[in-house]
Amino acid sequence: MGYALSSLDSFPYLCCMKKSELAAVCLALLQQKMQEAETAMKAAQESANSNEKSSMGDKYETGRAMGQLDRDMHAKRLAALQVDYRNVLKIDTQVKSNQIELGALVQTDTFWYWIAVALGPVLHQQNKVMVLSQQSPIAQVLVGKRPGDSFEFNGKKNVILEVY
Repeated sequence: MGYALSSLDSFPYLCCMKKSELAAVCLALLQQKMQEAETAMKAAQESANSNEKSSMGDKYETGRAMGQLDRDMHAKRLAALQVDYRNVLKIDTQVKSNQIELGALVQTDTFWYWIAVALGPVLHQQNKVMVLSQQSPIAQVLVGKRPGDSFEFNGKKNVILEVY
């Protein structure tokens, strides 16, 4: 699908990226991850259900319990992805902010950030955007800032060029 990144060392500047297109890419990525989590959850449940009782004592019960724990882990992951999906849908991609807040697409002198959900680096139209939740450390630093403001993160000084 073209969402994975091989490296973050090159940084082409975006020229005409629309937040609505970026949101669509993120939604497609979240759908893919939800499908993977659902498939893994079902496989874990089937594995737990198919463990046959053996003469090895409580090996059967241990196997079922481990399968159930695995299934629960995937179910929690699926639920978190569903929340992220709904949160992306709630973002009004037509709004252009004059300061950084939820839904803002931020161009700095070093990178692009979209304050939405925790997806990490996303590739869209050959451009790399770091998709972050408001709770991420870098988003905590960025929120409330405006174009022209500078900030320091991990010992590096950055300048906010534009907020979309």
